[in-house]
Amino acid sequence: MSLASASFDVPATDQYAHDWALVDVETSGLVARRDRVLSVAVVTIGPDGEQTAEFSTLLNPGCDPGPVHVHGLTAERLRGAPTFDQVAGRIGAMLQDRVLVAHNAQFDYDFLAHEFARARMWLPVSQRLCTLALNRQVDPPTDDMKLGTLAAHYGVPQQHAHDALDDTRVLAGILRASLRQAAQLDLPLPLVACPPRAESRFTPQPPKTPCAYRNPGRPAPGGPLQQGMKIAITGDTAHARAELVGRAVAAGLNMMASVSRHTSVLVTNEPTRDSAKARRALAEGVPVIDEHTFLRLLADVRAGTAHEATAAPAMVTAPPAPAPAPAPAPAPAQVQVTEPESTTAPVPVEPVLPSPSPGAAVPVPRQPVDAVGSLDKPLTGHRVLVLGGVHADAVAARTRVVELGGSAAINLSASVTDAVLLARGEQDRRMSRITALELPVHDGHWLSAPASIDRGTAPVRAQEPQVLPRGGVTDLPVPYGSPAPDWYITASWAPQADCEIDVVAFLLDEDEQVTFDEEFIFYGAPESPAGTVRLLTGGPAEQTIAIDVASLPPATRKVVVAAAIDGVTTFGTVGAIQIGAAAGNSGAPIARATLDAATTERTMLLAEIYRRGPLWRLRTVGQGYDHGLDALARGYGVDVAD
Repeated sequence: MSLASASFDVPATDQYAHDWALVDVETSGLVARRDRVLSVAVVTIGPDGEQTAEFSTLLNPGCDPGPVHVHGLTAERLRGAPTFDQVAGRIGAMLQDRVLVAHNAQFDYDFLAHEFARARMWLPVSQRLCTLALNRQVDPPTDDMKLGTLAAHYGVPQQHAHDALDDTRVLAGILRASLRQAAQLDLPLPLVACPPRAESRFTPQPPKTPCAYRNPGRPAPGGPLQQGMKIAITGDTAHARAELVGRAVAAGLNMMASVSRHTSVLVTNEPTRDSAKARRALAEGVPVIDEHTFLRLLADVRAGTAHEATAAPAMVTAPPAPAPAPAPAPAPAQVQVTEPESTTAPVPVEPVLPSPSPGAAVPVPRQPVDAVGSLDKPLTGHRVLVLGGVHADAVAARTRVVELGGSAAINLSASVTDAVLLARGEQDRRMSRITALELPVHDGHWLSAPASIDRGTAPVRAQEPQVLPRGGVTDLPVPYGSPAPDWYITASWAPQADCEIDVVAFLLDEDEQVTFDEEFIFYGAPESPAGTVRLLTGGPAEQTIAIDVASLPPATRKVVVAAAIDGVTTFGTVGAIQIGAAAGNSGAPIARATLDAATTERTMLLAEIYRRGPLWRLRTVGQGYDHGLDALARGYGVDVAD
């Protein structure tokens, strides 16, 4: 199957015409810093759509090939194949000066980066494009975003799934169709810059063993230490720091790199030393002891209380029946719905921040969508893009869309069924595309009409994601007889020209604190030590937190997903943030929310994934704060200044 054909039909504009290097790898596992590439294929295509080269090979990884039932690559098949360092030069030449393209591009990019680092070579990629992220922007009416599903939707033949070369050829057809769709919608490509990364970034780091015990608080004056207490050390010590930490961990203590209000003891031989930890301990009233006292107390550490283990559910979990609807709020822009039974406590950011206003939970089951909504939910199945209006009016309009059963869009996509024009909305640059696509356009009064509205010829998915309001809650379902899947919480926004938005995550214990600093996931540390929570970048207007809930330690009771803006820009300027939750990286979202009540805030809590008995639940938050990310991190026990 050759793609060297004029029918490739790449849009002939500079925005969509690049030199492309389409890549697919088959691997021995899912963790790039640990597992190896078993086969690789590269197809290069010019800006005119003509194929210029093709290369594929099996590789001898020097290790167990892993899930043979997935990729079919046995140790016998790989025996005698070249090692990666033997073909790295040829692969590098094909990638040079081209945009790397892959389906879930960060996965392929990370594996190639690690393999090049092991070969002591440089991965010559400065930009990448993820066709998965591109199709999340296009939003075709498919049940998921898997390569095979998109191939069927776009009419691209697929012969051998999980064969690297065939997958790369299929990817070329999907890229062609996706670029054509993006051009029709005038969508900017989600290109991701790939700056050089230090080789140490690819060096496997031994994960810190999570403390098995709950934090009992602080010791009584002169009293013993207890397993689970959080201990920090600052200043010079007579014994090697590693020895002190090792003995403390062996005794069941939780050694921390920073001091917070939940720290049990600070160990220092210089209590008057002007260190950040000492200052924080003084401010928080944390007991301070010297090294000699600490060693004496280590000889008799009392038994602690283990974190509660959570049993996995044995069958499919379905969202609960809808709760009674709350009373209407006086102003739609201020609607906020929370869950009374939640474990959420006020977020402990300095100063202590207010928790969201109490209200009623609205867990909404995901239902099949009819073409026509009911009388009380006439916009069921509709995805509405609101254009124009002052901030408060646009927020109110999007809130009204959700009240009527619809979903509020933040960008133009193939799933948008209607546009609502508020003041000066006709001046929006997307209006020309909306007109060309013949989408229905309405004024603001349309949202007050109670009549059922026909979707017309708009495409309909078998199941639309449930639309959660701010503060809405839903259970994350578990397939029958299977472990809980990885959950991907994706935040997206309108492309920004003058600021960058960073999505972060905090893994919290019962005290709403990280158990150690490495459980703060951000752009500088995009993966937790055990790899259970990862930050993925799909483009300049999309970032994802991936959570392996089945592998989270019992100490982790909640994962908080937040976003921050560096500089003076606020979320009021950025506009609405859309949150989607999907099982697996290419799964269709089961839930979606649009969070847009922000005005002057620079940080925002987007969502929480938390334990409720044997289940995990998702709550949308939408709570913003005027301070920066450093203050938010300190509130969760991470001192970014240390």
